[in-house]
Amino acid sequence: MNIFEEIIANRKPADKVYEDDKVIAIKDIYPHAPVHLLIIPKKQYKSLQEVPSEDLSIISHIAKVAQILAKEFQVEDGYRLITNIGPDAGQAIFHLHFHLVGGKKLGSIA
Repeated sequence: MNIFEEIIANRKPADKVYEDDKVIAIKDIYPHAPVHLLIIPKKQYKSLQEVPSEDLSIISHIAKVAQILAKEFQVEDGYRLITNIGPDAGQAIFHLHFHLVGGKKLGSIA
């Protein structure tokens, strides 16, 4: 069981900012910006690459939750929604999650 599964099961504490029947959103414990939230599906997928086509609606749901949270945290005019896929991209927890990062000017990544 990974840390996100433990948080979803209420076995580990987390600073929850949103929850519904499909996802949970928490504050990142090592923030890279004033606003750094993690949006995590409750159903376990290793990464975006592992989401089966019949479950891709979870991605649009995550996008909608990101819109809600961006507005709530007053970053709707400038934020990133990021997911890492695999260790070469920096994925450390192998449970699909998206980082919502904002609250400061973010530099170019290209």
